[in-house]
Amino acid sequence: MNPVRYDAGPYPRARLAFLCVANAGLTEGEMHAMTPEGVGLSFARVPMATACTVQSLAGMEDGLLQALGGLAPGRRDIDVVCYNCTAGSFVIGNDKVRALLAQARPGAAVATLLDGVTQALAAVGARRLAVATAYDDAVNQLERAYFESIGHEVVSLQGLALPDDETMNRVSPDYLYEFACAVDRPDADAVFISCGALRSTAVIERLEDRLGKPVIGSNQASMWHCLRLAGIHDRMDGYGRLFREH
Repeated sequence: MNPVRYDAGPYPRARLAFLCVANAGLTEGEMHAMTPEGVGLSFARVPMATACTVQSLAGMEDGLLQALGGLAPGRRDIDVVCYNCTAGSFVIGNDKVRALLAQARPGAAVATLLDGVTQALAAVGARRLAVATAYDDAVNQLERAYFESIGHEVVSLQGLALPDDETMNRVSPDYLYEFACAVDRPDADAVFISCGALRSTAVIERLEDRLGKPVIGSNQASMWHCLRLAGIHDRMDGYGRLFREH
């Protein structure tokens, strides 16, 4: 027999790893749909109580390192590690989450979903925001405070007060489209649909066509940011101006 021959493996361009909420039922499918050829994905789950509240989101902090330990532990080719929960990022604290990720994966670039959103908003030049969320008032107040703390003006923010991820997953794209249109304001630079459990990627293009402004969704922004961190700058149709122009 000749010596075994090796190449760069099935995903030679990059491998991205995502930490998802325990009951997330949408993340993997949406992320795979937006993945360019030659890029691989890994996923792990962060324990979280079923109800989506400030308390349950904060409680994920204790499970982050546990989830990181099960995230492709034997692989050395992870390029980017991302905590893929919008609300968890600002409830736990974005800097704290990044520090935990860096501690567990010192050789990888680290990000949160919220990093992706802030970078996406900067890319499209949006300062004044209309924000449509899945959350209750307590979580919404923290989200508003976060965006205002980094220099954004939140001109409109409404939440659906949905109790859990399964319920969020079942919100129809047509309803989400109508909800985002209702939340928009003429003076908003962009609309942000906040929560990776909402099927926002299905309506981004329609919304941009109707509203005439950029629309950012949680999973869309997260994947875009992680790809850019990995040095992947493919432009793609079907996922809004962010992927098409930036």
